[in-house]
Amino acid sequence: MKSIDEKLIETCYQKSIELLQKNSTDFGILASSPQKKATQRNYLSIFGRDAGICSLGMVISGNKKLIRVARKSLDTLIKAQASNGQIPNYVKPQEKRVDFWRMGCIDATLWWLIAVKFFDSYSGEKEKLENKYKKEIIKALYWLKCQKHEKDSLLMQNEASDWADLMPRTGKVLYSNVLWYQVSKNFQLDLTKEVKENFNNLFFPWGKNLKSVPKCDQSTIKAIQKLKPKEYFLSYTNYLFWGDDIDVYGNSLALLFGLADKRQENKIINFLLKHPQNKDLPKPVLFNPIKEDSKLWREYMECHSQNYPYQYHNGGVWPFASCFWVMALAKNGKKKEAMLELEKIAEVLSRNEWAFQEWFHAQTGRAHGMHGQSWNAGAFLLAYHFIKKDFKF
Repeated sequence: MKSIDEKLIETCYQKSIELLQKNSTDFGILASSPQKKATQRNYLSIFGRDAGICSLGMVISGNKKLIRVARKSLDTLIKAQASNGQIPNYVKPQEKRVDFWRMGCIDATLWWLIAVKFFDSYSGEKEKLENKYKKEIIKALYWLKCQKHEKDSLLMQNEASDWADLMPRTGKVLYSNVLWYQVSKNFQLDLTKEVKENFNNLFFPWGKNLKSVPKCDQSTIKAIQKLKPKEYFLSYTNYLFWGDDIDVYGNSLALLFGLADKRQENKIINFLLKHPQNKDLPKPVLFNPIKEDSKLWREYMECHSQNYPYQYHNGGVWPFASCFWVMALAKNGKKKEAMLELEKIAEVLSRNEWAFQEWFHAQTGRAHGMHGQSWNAGAFLLAYHFIKKDFKF
């Protein structure tokens, strides 16, 4: 195993601080640095999921300016909360514009709640957001409960309605239900145990006793069990169909937040470590991308010519998501592997004079998307401090 370029990692840490400061406004953290395309695509906004993830890294950095901006971000988002409790996809405060996305945006509410709890735990501020926004939190939790299936307490969602908003994941989705489990733990909901049990039954169903599975999922699980057992959590399930992709980001979060037992955690980690990829790049968000001839392919995946195989949400390398893989490795005791992955992330972020590019082609390594992407910086800070054991989820 090669030596680690710690100088590069430390430089990336400082560049991450600088970028987050640059992208800070009186209303919170922007999704990216100002640029023509960012204006056209609404990236110069306070996004629920982006600001939530950024807030975690900003808070744990201990930088007082960034902690204040993290709080402003969470304040801005909650002031735009819908009457039904949902946190918006993004807010453009100067224009008084609030967006909830075409098919809905389920993870903005989840990440906001996770960020609030993290802020109260690690910011050092005396005034607790959980106390200040008690009524709003109750509304947000109620909205999420309205998205769950009554028989198994797992969240349901439309296609293209989470961070991967050009992907056909639908029904019960791994990524969203991992976040839901973390929220249920953080706010001590009485369904936490049920969510964990049914999550494992549904997303890793091999060898399960169908008598213990809610009837709403028995037909789907019975069909899945005919497959060769997988070594990872399925990316999503719906009635008698499921995702063929291997959701690296979702599996990383599942391991990080404690949804797998130790044996299963080791199996998933070892499988993902051995899976073929471009060795010079960080882990992509998924393996086995959806091809154009697949029955799961959607015409909207051609939007902006982005979501073809090994690109964008369909298997591209997103540095922020790779940081959660780093943390999953560190949690599993693989500190050297985690540091090597963090070094790879630092290397791609350093390209084009520390452009912090949004995403990279998983085969060619070519940079795409916006430059100055905030959650790349926020997640890097988070992973850096997690490896140092400065906090835990």
